Amino acid sequence: MMKRVIISKIWIVLLGLFITTGCEEFLEEDLRDQIGTDNFFNNDAEAQLAVNGVYRILHRGSLYRTRGLDNYLQNGADETAPSRNVNGNIHNYLIAEGVADGDNTWAGLYEIVRNTSSFLTSIDGNENLGEEERDQAIGELLFLRALAYFHLTNLWGDVPYFRELLSLEELASLSRTSKEQIREDMKEDLARAFVLLPGSYTGSDLGRASKWAAASLKAKYHLFDQEWQAALDESLNIINNSPHRLLDNFADVFDQSDPANQYNDEQIFAVDFTNDNSVFSDAVTSRTDDYNPRIRDEPVNRNQRPDGPGTPARWEMLRDTMALQDEEMNGFGWAIPLPELADQTNWQPGDLRYDATVVKEYLGFELKFPYFRKMWNLDKVNSPRSNHPENYVVFRLADTYLMAAEAENELNGPDNAYQYVNRVRERAFEPDQPWSGMTQQQFREALYDERKFELCAEGYRRMDLIRWGTLLDVVKTVEHRPWNNPADNIQPYHVLLPIPLNEILLNPNLLEGDPSNNGYR
Repeated sequence: MMKRVIISKIWIVLLGLFITTGCEEFLEEDLRDQIGTDNFFNNDAEAQLAVNGVYRILHRGSLYRTRGLDNYLQNGADETAPSRNVNGNIHNYLIAEGVADGDNTWAGLYEIVRNTSSFLTSIDGNENLGEEERDQAIGELLFLRALAYFHLTNLWGDVPYFRELLSLEELASLSRTSKEQIREDMKEDLARAFVLLPGSYTGSDLGRASKWAAASLKAKYHLFDQEWQAALDESLNIINNSPHRLLDNFADVFDQSDPANQYNDEQIFAVDFTNDNSVFSDAVTSRTDDYNPRIRDEPVNRNQRPDGPGTPARWEMLRDTMALQDEEMNGFGWAIPLPELADQTNWQPGDLRYDATVVKEYLGFELKFPYFRKMWNLDKVNSPRSNHPENYVVFRLADTYLMAAEAENELNGPDNAYQYVNRVRERAFEPDQPWSGMTQQQFREALYDERKFELCAEGYRRMDLIRWGTLLDVVKTVEHRPWNNPADNIQPYHVLLPIPLNEILLNPNLLEGDPSNNGYR
């Protein structure tokens, strides 16, 4: 395992300048002629600094911080929506070229692709580096690039594709490559990453991608491409051979109340936002702000004064009660469950996950909106507003079991698939309520809901609905709040985003082969 070392301030500045270069600046010079193993990465420390810099890109507000990727992974489906009339272009499917077209997300993902590709050129085969350190760096970079292309191909379909440094002319004229070719190459890269990466980490290296993170992403690629046997094989490899396990208590999976102990055995890969990890994090994240309430919205009948005129209002009583246990409503209350998900009668009776997932009252006060309990942290000391250190869990083992169940059912029907979904349901019900006696179609449809209840608000749902071909039907039938009307606007082409207008203006060749821009023209 690569050991962390102190790097000179000069290297930090140089790498920072390289990593933060925008698209236009990147095109100004032929970087392929300037960067190579002769003048880059003369020791293990320099290579590790490069890898760490790519992880830091994941913390951008356009990616895993705040509402970047979640705008398109969560909103506009049947789980999560804004608590007020905001973010309407995205949730209400008013997307167009230049309007909520994900341009900053696109730019952040391609920054990862550019940097990983250039760093791989300088690290792979570099004899200045130790073999173990070089292998790990290559594995991490392959994983991070595959993660970027996973999101790019899910959100935009066919996209520009490159795996090495390109000249100015080449970058400025790239057209789109089929997502099938890109994803096939990424699966091969992830197979290589699996061999190169360690199986686990300790201490401050916990935020790094392990071989099981690579296997999880590869399983996702196979699942999305309906390569059922490969998806099953990858999932079972993780289930049977990784050090990860399902926690006994569902709520414990999301307990990040202790800033020094945010990882657990069920998590396979998380974007690390812990305050004390200066390698991966800038120590500021507002992601949990979306899920935490804001006190000015709470509680219901907030201005009532139960003890009469001149006494504290209900919201002041809640604030003061929370303060006694060092808590506050330290968010913006943006992302809340849709009414049907918040209604417990829509969950199977006895599902213990409901109370761990949804909260409607707190400390005896009825809240104005339901919230995602699994995603909030009210600790005002260790998790204040706009500086929440909670990690973003990207892959966890329960999802792997459900992927195995889906793949097995699609291959052979439900008989051998029950064991995987029932393993997840064991902790969800007391007494246990295992599945049995279903047809293949019944199992398939039941799994649609099982993934919703187990994984809601974790960045899976909208892409699941798209790959199942059910997004339009679901959006048109689920209940929304009065200020949202996605059912009125959603069209079949909304399963993809348009290539961002800013990118088309820079490179008209992006419309080559598809002048409709994914149906938006």
